[in-house]
Amino acid sequence: MATGCSRPEQPSVIEHRQDPSPSQTSADGQTYTLVGAGDIAGCENIEGARATAKLLERIPGTIFAAGDLAYERGTAAEFQSCYDTTWGEFKARTRPVPGNHEYAEGSASAYFQYWGAQAGPAGKGYYSYDLGSWHIVALNTNCIARGLGGCAKGSPEEEWLRQDLAGHPDACVLAYSHQALFSSGLLKTHAIHPELKEFWQDLYDAHAALFLVGHEHSYERFAPQDPEGHSEPDRGIREIVVGTGGRSHDPLGFAIANSEVRNASTYGVLKLTLTPGHYVWQFIPVEGESFTDSGSGECPNHASPKS
Repeated sequence: MATGCSRPEQPSVIEHRQDPSPSQTSADGQTYTLVGAGDIAGCENIEGARATAKLLERIPGTIFAAGDLAYERGTAAEFQSCYDTTWGEFKARTRPVPGNHEYAEGSASAYFQYWGAQAGPAGKGYYSYDLGSWHIVALNTNCIARGLGGCAKGSPEEEWLRQDLAGHPDACVLAYSHQALFSSGLLKTHAIHPELKEFWQDLYDAHAALFLVGHEHSYERFAPQDPEGHSEPDRGIREIVVGTGGRSHDPLGFAIANSEVRNASTYGVLKLTLTPGHYVWQFIPVEGESFTDSGSGECPNHASPKS
């Protein structure tokens, strides 16, 4: 599998154009698009982020940016020179979460300053919003970040998550964050984060349908499963790793349980079409690449009972 990066190139300053696909409202009031990726703009290798940004020009809807948005240290200069000149064109319709590179300088201050209220409460980086009948939860999974309070049961974020989910008992639920509980990434200490199990348990108890993540610079789709990694076709959470925003490629190891599709050589974005009780996913590669992945599923709390 290819794991190399494009030729390093210094980013050039480009003039911001008007977002050609700004609409986030569906014609029928029931169909919504959520599209995005993580691990996006590397200042020494900007071409990948430029290529994925071109995809977003053609896709209306809300954008999720799943962390590690501006490399290497998430500084104000890197956000302005590298993220803002690529995915920044779509800033007004983007809902981000922070990655570990945003915390390279301790408090992710440049991240929170760049995004303002779009990133949730300053210093916390977790929040939720609705897209029609879907409830979307944006989580901060940098559990050791200063001032966050961790991700264990009873932590401020975990208590907020339980309360937030309890307030939306009938919604289809989709969550996204940077780090993953499950991944076939080669370096397991980087790929798998057991400290996120309590978040998963809360989401599983609330019958969440999807959990989107980055961190590993690859694409991987899992079958629905419970927080222990047991297959749960009817009520499990489907995790999709989409660290394909353009920074670089990471090698994958042997496939872990419930991994269905993997690719470690293609930049692209994941497009979700959300309707009441139902979702459709499609991985869209950058120009010149052929790998793709697509399918559909139902919300666990909306699935038809078996006869």
